[in-house]
Amino acid sequence: MRPGPWQIIICVVVIALLFGAKKIPEIARSLGKAKGEFKKGLQEGEKQDEPKEGEKQETV
Repeated sequence: MRPGPWQIIICVVVIALLFGAKKIPEIARSLGKAKGEFKKGLQEGEKQDEPKEGEKQETV
């Protein structure tokens, strides 16, 4: 179920009231950095899972 436009507007207003308008850009910046670090960690994990050249792949 996707949130409708009114639900998004209400959430934005509530967040603005709770944290204040000056704090919202800082929070968004922190979330963006966290998202980037998470993706970077996922990519590094996938690289570790790939077999290297010359290695046999184990069958389970």
